[in-house]
Amino acid sequence: MRLLLIAVGRLKPGPARDLFEEYRGRLRPPLELIEVEERRPLSGPELMRREGELLLEALRRRQAKSGRPPVLVALDERGEALDTQDFARRYAAWRDRAAEEVAFVIGGADGLAPEVKAAANLGLSLGPMTWPHLLVRGLLAEQLYRAQQILTGHPYHRG
Repeated sequence: MRLLLIAVGRLKPGPARDLFEEYRGRLRPPLELIEVEERRPLSGPELMRREGELLLEALRRRQAKSGRPPVLVALDERGEALDTQDFARRYAAWRDRAAEEVAFVIGGADGLAPEVKAAANLGLSLGPMTWPHLLVRGLLAEQLYRAQQILTGHPYHRG
């Protein structure tokens, strides 16, 4: 099962990128990253709509390559809050159902467009706190790595 992250914005060198790359490199197979960005100065609602279009277009291009739609997980503060064990079980279910690819999407500063949320198989919250969208990449990559380790019985997860 391939893992894909489609995110709004470009991650610049620094601690947030280092954290993401640390866990991204530990994943097997590695987490593939596609970044999309709207450079025009648009208003909040218009920017969110345009970012949604860019995310969905990246997904359509991906589906055209593989022929099958990925399982789509939208990271959203109003999504389902799973504890680590539940997330690992969900990961195992995707794997066991022979999902070819699981794609996670992260919106911009204003969140995800309603069209992206509607297309998702799962809305996933990383908790009730608000996280910087660039830091969410590292948090997600670590949780994916943790889920993999739980499923192999590795002692990385001691919770």
